[in-house]
Formats: sequence, C-alpha cells, structure tokens
Amino acid sequence: MSAVRESEASAPDPRPVKNRATAATPRVVTGMVVRSRKGSLSLRVQGRALAVTAVLGAALVLLMGIALTTGDFELSVGEVLQALFGNGSGAADFIVNTLRMPRLVTALCVGAALAVSGAILQSLTGNALGSPDIIGFTNGSATGALVVIVVLNGSMTQIALGALVGGLATAAAVSLLMLGRGLQGFRLVVVGIGVSALLLALNSYLITRASWQEALEAQAWLIGSLGNRLWIHANTIGLAVVVLLPLAFFLARRLSMVEMGDGIATALGVNVTRTRAALLVISVALAAFATAVTGPIVFIALAAPQLARRVTRSSGPVLLPSALMGAFLLALSDLAVQRVFAPALLPVGTATGTIGGLYLIWLLITESRKSRA
Repeated sequence: MSAVRESEASAPDPRPVKNRATAATPRVVTGMVVRSRKGSLSLRVQGRALAVTAVLGAALVLLMGIALTTGDFELSVGEVLQALFGNGSGAADFIVNTLRMPRLVTALCVGAALAVSGAILQSLTGNALGSPDIIGFTNGSATGALVVIVVLNGSMTQIALGALVGGLATAAAVSLLMLGRGLQGFRLVVVGIGVSALLLALNSYLITRASWQEALEAQAWLIGSLGNRLWIHANTIGLAVVVLLPLAFFLARRLSMVEMGDGIATALGVNVTRTRAALLVISVALAAFATAVTGPIVFIALAAPQLARRVTRSSGPVLLPSALMGAFLLALSDLAVQRVFAPALLPVGTATGTIGGLYLIWLLITESRKSRA
C-alpha cells in the first residue's frame, strides 16, 4: 500500500442554492489517500477524523465504566470485570449483567443507530433538518409498533417488525408525495412535518382505543425510555446494528459522491437511484429498530451527525464518528437522568427532548441567517 498526501479544492456543489445554504461554498477535500500498489483500491483517511474517532471511543469506554460502577450499589472496576467474565459474586452479577449492562448496551446501540440514520438522511437531502424524527419516519415506526402493542398484543420480535413496516410505509408515503422532485430542499422537511403530524394524531387515536393499562404502557413508551430494558431488547437492536451499520459504512463512499450531485456521481460510476434507495432503506430500518426497543427518542438523529461533522471538520458524511457521537450522547443523557434526578425514574426521552429543542432553535436561527446572507 502507498500513501499520498492530497489537498485540493473541488468545484462548488452543483445542487441549487435554494436547497443548500452552503451550496456556493467550495468544498475543500484534505487528507491522506491510501492506495493499493496496483491502484485498484484507495481510501481517503483524514487525520482529524481519526483523532476524533479515537477520542470518542475513549470517552465511550470511560462512560461505560462510570455507568457500570456507580449507582445505588457502587462497584469497583474489578468487581464489574469479574461479573462480566462470570466470576463475580451473586449480587455483583445481578447488578451488572441483569440491571446495568442490558440498559447500557441498548443505549449505545440505539444512539449509534439513530445517529447513522440521521447522517444518511441529512446527506441524501442536503438539509440539516433531514432527520427521521423531523421528517416523520420515527413517528411512522412508532405507529407500526403501537398497532402491534395495542391491537395485536405482540412479542418483542413482532413489535420490531411492526416498527420496521411502519417506518418503511412512512418513507414510501413521503417519497410518493415528493415524486419527481427529488429528496433535496426544505420541501421534504415541510412534507415530512405534515406527515409526522398526521401520524401523531393516529398514535393518539390508537391510545384512546386501548385499555387503561395498555394506554399507560403505550404513553410511557412514546416518551422514549431505557428503563427496564433486558437482554431481549439489547439483542434486538444489537443484531440490527451488526447487520445494518456495516452496510451503511460500505456505501459511505458512494454516499459522499451522491452528496456532490447526481451528475458528478453518475460520471464517477455510481448508480444514483439504486444507491439512494439502498441508503434510504438502511436509514429507515435503523430508526425503526431503535424506535421498537426504546420508543421515539428525539433529536439524537438530528444533532449527533452535525456535531460529528463540526468536530471532524469533514466536507462529507462521517458515519463512524456520527455513530460514536450518537452512542455517547444517548448513554450520557441516560446516565444523567439516572444520577442527577435519582430516585425519580425520569425517561431519557425527556432529557434528549429538552436539549434537542434548544439545539433545534439554535439551528433554525443559524440556517435562517445563512439563507438571508
């Protein structure tokens, strides 16, 4: 393998200015390109992105250690490691492997899934507001899951399938409403907000048709919570992440080409239609499975990819740093609601909703100023 240092300024983004506030700004591509000797394989590596990835990975390890050792029953690192390897005492084994570890694994996987889902949609639409919770895919997944919970009294597997069907059906509906106009621009956001409002109304109707106990459970689930999560939940979202994230990472290079415009992507040999369809399905599936196990947890999919881009200063999609950022934000939010508000059992969705609402206000103000500039 050989490494070549490259730094070049490419042509401005060919998409219309009305669809991207930064469309007139040239994209500066920097980094190290690693190629095979015959040139058949090449990979662009950015030093800053690698450093950020390493820092986020270290922060996640530290956060996991804090989550597993602190709480009502404090444990040492040694006790946690012994419990994880099956050599701990009965109390430590129960606390680590039954109470804390499933919740932590669920938080990490759900955060990563939502962040990558949002990163893909924001890249495909060229819009900072293009996330599954804004466009309505998350609410569509919630509708599918609620139908299974309230009407069919289904199992965890059936709830996951219902959420997947609901998310894909919502994506199909939004795509039909946008037929012939592409996925770019604020039009998609407006259409998505409208579809999301309709789905919220449908979700409320489903709750009114449920029994008292089912309605309470469904309403608590709709807030988004990591409480009482068991290994069945962790295994469900873990399997989805193991299958779908590698597919997303494999298509990341094509995604960066599609982001530059259909004409450039086609000239570079990318089948734009198939690539968009595959990435859209992956994005919806990630959001659907995440919603199935925790309920709709808002704003992780919106904020994590943008924070990852800002800290890496990357001109294209950064899926791996986005996944780590989403996992870190959700795990940190869950740890905060457990420790700061104890002994109250506060759902993590309230924390992400509060922080995300403030972030959304700041984002709207920033984008409005850019559009007027």
